[in-house]
Amino acid sequence: MSILPRLHWSTLGEPTRGMEHRWGSQWEITIDRKLSLALPPNDADLWAISVGGQEPPHALIRMSGEVAALPILLLRQLDAGPISSELLHTWSNLGSVRWGALCEEAPLPGLRPSNHLKPSLTASQALGSGLVCNSKAMENVLAKARAAAVTKATVLLTGESGTGKELVARAIHRMSAEADGPFVAVHCGAIPENLIESELFGYTKGAFTDARKDTPGKFLEANKGTIFLDEVATMPLAAQVRLLRVLQEREVQPLGGGNTIKIDVRVVVATNQDLWKKVQEDGFREDLFYRLDVVPIMLPPLRDRREEIPFLAQHFLYRKAREHGLYPKALHPSVDPLLCALPWPGNVRQLENAIERSIVFSENRAVLTREDFLFLLDRISDSDAIVSSIPPAPLFAEPDTANISSSHELPPDGLDLNQVVADMEKKFMLQSLSITRGNKKRAAELLGLKRTTFLEKMKRLDIQDEEVATEPE
Repeated sequence: MSILPRLHWSTLGEPTRGMEHRWGSQWEITIDRKLSLALPPNDADLWAISVGGQEPPHALIRMSGEVAALPILLLRQLDAGPISSELLHTWSNLGSVRWGALCEEAPLPGLRPSNHLKPSLTASQALGSGLVCNSKAMENVLAKARAAAVTKATVLLTGESGTGKELVARAIHRMSAEADGPFVAVHCGAIPENLIESELFGYTKGAFTDARKDTPGKFLEANKGTIFLDEVATMPLAAQVRLLRVLQEREVQPLGGGNTIKIDVRVVVATNQDLWKKVQEDGFREDLFYRLDVVPIMLPPLRDRREEIPFLAQHFLYRKAREHGLYPKALHPSVDPLLCALPWPGNVRQLENAIERSIVFSENRAVLTREDFLFLLDRISDSDAIVSSIPPAPLFAEPDTANISSSHELPPDGLDLNQVVADMEKKFMLQSLSITRGNKKRAAELLGLKRTTFLEKMKRLDIQDEEVATEPE
């Protein structure tokens, strides 16, 4: 008995006209009729989405990394009107999409073999790597990365230092069919010019002094996987010639001669320099440039995606506290306006280092305030303008449990102690939820409670999620 490929259909409220029954002989079909969009099952081979005249739901753009190489079929009613070129372009930016009419003819299989196991890249995994996808700029980056991951085309990542080029390279590897293979990162600028060829391509015994045995290079180490060449613009011309041959022939010849070795490797390169300008200045081979510039992806600087700064700051705050074995920290909401107003010439790497420095100097304090980040203004010429452009930080002090009891006098006619305690509990729970942007686990940690105890108290005190600004946990 043959096993049918699986088609998952998100109708977004559009009628199916019974096509799921007509297609049943060629597909195993599951249908999600909700108006909101949810991820398809892991074993789906094709994801069909009913498209009216609307743009892609924001949820679909956010989860583009999670569906990896899964092909998407966009279905439209036969009697639907024409679609604008702008809307067509917007949907096509998602990656492996194609269009189809809702008719009796069943959809054809997808853009990859139906038995291909697609590795996932969840939103939490992306954030764990320092990638945030809630800006249009980074949504575009990850959409291109997802499209590249379906193929083995060479990828050229460009952008300023600290923008996360290696993270994107790792995401491409993770979303590719070679995700189980090795990922080898080589930082060309850190290797002396006289050693880079032997490091990349390997060498045979006796090829040079101290070459006492045959040694495979990084390309052979990355076989059946991905090799990431950072700072490729610093590569000397002799090494560029060898790299060009590898890209053309897909084979490596070690230094010292010997047989060439066929390789199957995905190549991702990165640079923070203008590579085309280097070509014009005779510092980089033009033929190699065209071999590298197959799938160009430009990573925007952090100042062009400021909406991601609070999310990245929270991520680094939690991770760095764990790395240093410190009590979980939280950012007071007044910190966000300052961080978002700064220019960040060092991009994401500078933000990460700033968070780590603030954690180290905060000692045992659980909440970091704006004062912990004022050192970032020291090297900025227009720091006064930045300070004047953001709202003043409200006075903030962490709860002083030693003085809580002394702040309440017992009235002559008595009081309801249970109600006073409940009001105080609710006050501090709401404060902790506000500081942690609604993250209940971290809010519980700020109050020294278990998460289950915190949730029980929320239920007992009738604290609703709508009362605080929330973020995904």
